[in-house]
Amino acid sequence: METILFGDSAADISSAAELIKKGEVVGIPTETVYGLGADALNEKAVRAVFAAKGRPADNPLIVHIADFSQAKNYTSYIPALAYKLAEKFCPGPLTMVLPKNETIPMVTSGGLDTVGIRVPSHRIMHNIIVESGCPIAAPSANISGLPSPTCAAHVMDDMSGRIAAVLDGGASEFGVESTVISFDSEDTVRILRPGAVTREMLLEICNEVIIDPSILKELAEGEKAASPGMKYIHYSPKADVKMVEGDFLNFREYISVVNSTSVYSLIYDDDKDNFPYNCMTYGNTSSEQAHQLFQCLRELDEIGAETVYVRAPLKDGVGLAVYNRLIRAAGFEVIRV
Repeated sequence: METILFGDSAADISSAAELIKKGEVVGIPTETVYGLGADALNEKAVRAVFAAKGRPADNPLIVHIADFSQAKNYTSYIPALAYKLAEKFCPGPLTMVLPKNETIPMVTSGGLDTVGIRVPSHRIMHNIIVESGCPIAAPSANISGLPSPTCAAHVMDDMSGRIAAVLDGGASEFGVESTVISFDSEDTVRILRPGAVTREMLLEICNEVIIDPSILKELAEGEKAASPGMKYIHYSPKADVKMVEGDFLNFREYISVVNSTSVYSLIYDDDKDNFPYNCMTYGNTSSEQAHQLFQCLRELDEIGAETVYVRAPLKDGVGLAVYNRLIRAAGFEVIRV
């Protein structure tokens, strides 16, 4: 099919909403990354999302709604803590995994009896939900396994000819997907996928916040993924990504041994002046690294990098989200120097 590239005008948003109502798939900007949106209640449309991405059917989709008050339409139980979290973080980059009701098709939930619910803050995604009248199932708008898209050009690169349209809403604000949590008890949540809503932020509301082991290691064989981004190698460019933990001097010494014309490094901004090898920088702070990571990984493919050594980020705050994306891009292998 021919993929239409829309702008962000009211007319373009209305046209895209009409496509959603007709069961089509549309690339939509959000504050996290661009999403591949379809009517979450339309099984045929949801299957088209999986087909466009080449996504395994047991990888659940997040359902986006306009206001958290709508969550009761798609769930069978909402704990009191969820409402407290919604007051603080909705709309925004937080997804809550809740027991689903029969309204949500099993194809949307990846065969699970739970569903991830999120209220996006991006104007365009919000308006698409309102104008289409549909809850929007929307994984990241990339070919499954590749770096997530943070601008419309990335979506067109991956999805042109596969989906009906893409809305251009500029660059994503956060650059990594939403934080996904589940509820272990009435006052405890578990982070299944880290994002811009950090453990430290959640602790302002919750008595306890557990970091799920799957964030830093591969799921066991046969274990079900309760959240997107848990089960498979994700976020990886065509280049071979290798994550390296260690201070800058040890990192530089390691690269001096493996250096070649096809080897590139992804390093902190402050490292560049003292780094004589092929490189690209992805920020100094965790927030900067989250915002730039996927853009850099795509650019490294464009310039022909065959192997990319990444200087690992910190693991606190938003840095945990960046580390999680990189360890999955690297196939869970970490080099420590």
